[in-house]
Amino acid sequence: MEDAPAALDVYGHPDVARWLSPAMDRVEDLGAMRLLLQQWIAEDERTAPPAGRWAIQRLEDDQVIGGAILLPLPPGNEDLEFGCQLDPRFWGGGYAGEASRAVAGWAFEQDADEIFAVVRPGNARAAASARRNGMHWVGETGKYFGLNLQVFRMRSADFHGTAVQEGAPRLTRMDGA
Repeated sequence: MEDAPAALDVYGHPDVARWLSPAMDRVEDLGAMRLLLQQWIAEDERTAPPAGRWAIQRLEDDQVIGGAILLPLPPGNEDLEFGCQLDPRFWGGGYAGEASRAVAGWAFEQDADEIFAVVRPGNARAAASARRNGMHWVGETGKYFGLNLQVFRMRSADFHGTAVQEGAPRLTRMDGA
């Protein structure tokens, strides 16, 4: 729970929380963030690879600057969603791209065929990030979370040539594994 203040900087920030899917209220305080982290850690312990949650840490100082997910999408839990949330102070620094490549690489090493990103309409930053990271727009749907979302996909074959670069942020699984 030592990372709760850094996580609150991410999930408590209105510019992050408003774009989350599934829709999630902005985390209001440190106590609520600790409870949410405990819930996520418990869920992660029951989640089979390649799915999981990771803290994104800068290599130079191990500072937690965000979180990454690879989780089954409802309703059928057949599709895997990649998501990345960063403290806004670190937007534009390439961290989302590095996290995307690290998580995608992990997923494809575990024999996932494809991963998806779902983006709320109007979130131009997330859509641009998905495209920059090798994901292809495949359409819009109301299938996930009861929200109208843009869908981006990366297949295993698309991933080749987007290797993790030296200096990539460290991803630490929420369950410590």
